[in-house]
Amino acid sequence: MLAIRFSPNSMLHAPAPDYIAAFIFGVAFVSFTLRCRILVLSLSTVAALAMVDKSAHAGMEEAVKAMQANDLATAEKELQVLIKERDPRAQFLAGLYIYGNPESKMYDVNKATPMLLDAAERGYVPAMLPLAGAYADGKGVPKSAYEAYKWILIAERWNAPVVPQSYEPLLRELKPDEIEKAKAAAVAYTFKTK
Repeated sequence: MLAIRFSPNSMLHAPAPDYIAAFIFGVAFVSFTLRCRILVLSLSTVAALAMVDKSAHAGMEEAVKAMQANDLATAEKELQVLIKERDPRAQFLAGLYIYGNPESKMYDVNKATPMLLDAAERGYVPAMLPLAGAYADGKGVPKSAYEAYKWILIAERWNAPVVPQSYEPLLRELKPDEIEKAKAAAVAYTFKTK
């Protein structure tokens, strides 16, 4: 029977026996090996996701280039696959720039606003302020100062750059209890996951 006793200072001053050093090295090696395997698995997962997202990225990139060239028909075509998959970035681009821009040949608020609403309801912050504008003006949705103000507050809560002058006219349209109700709704709002 082997009994090992260490005094409080023996570990600091005396060299560790070889079998303890081997045990510590073995644990460290196994731990290092596991971390490397986890890192390799994590990197391979990221690579696989990047490959899956590559086509989405290409479609988005082509759509942006088409929009910059003012070729909205091509931009719409490039975004359609992503819109069908409910990609909030594609919904935002199509909703705001293709269908929501009055200067666009494809202007249609009845197409634009539902896309902005879906993207905003699922937490895409850039879609929230244009959606608030749609509610304020009644474009594609029933006019509602309450809904407009609620969406501004939700966007503000998620750090969107909101200028107070943008919602002051809404506050003049709302009663004090409606303002408080909108504030409470914005704080309690939970994004849809599907």
